[in-house]
Amino acid sequence: MTVIVVMGVAGSGKTTVGSALAERLGVEYAEADAFHPPANIEKMSSGHPLDDEDRWPWLHAIAAWISEHQATGGVVSSSALKRRYRDVLRTGGDVWFLHLDGPRDVLAERMQGRTGHFMPVSLLDSQLADLEPLETDERGLIADILEPPSAIVDRALTELAKEQP
Repeated sequence: MTVIVVMGVAGSGKTTVGSALAERLGVEYAEADAFHPPANIEKMSSGHPLDDEDRWPWLHAIAAWISEHQATGGVVSSSALKRRYRDVLRTGGDVWFLHLDGPRDVLAERMQGRTGHFMPVSLLDSQLADLEPLETDERGLIADILEPPSAIVDRALTELAKEQP
């Protein structure tokens, strides 16, 4: 079964959409933040962006989760900012990406409204600078975060169904 990776920068709604998608599909949802080693969370909390070396172990842990859920399917969030990061996730098996995309001001507003999250708004611009949108040869969908989460889920399920045999 396909594992759906809900991707996007901080504040894009990965947790909201991902958990709703998993509920609709009746599969497990995994939050990407849970895969970060403590050093990564500490680094981001102090306002420093992660570099590739920080991200590799995190990406490999998510890819392992994807591999473990090939028989049952699942939904996992991940910023998956760069193509090479998504390539690592694809090593876990069959994946389909739902890229949540939207305007910077909306993303920043959402981040400012969050409580108890380690990611400061000051890191949003570094994520936007790193972001490489899905390419035409990558399975998935780019969705506008200005749409309601339920509409994004409906659209994602419709698009994914078109690819299933």
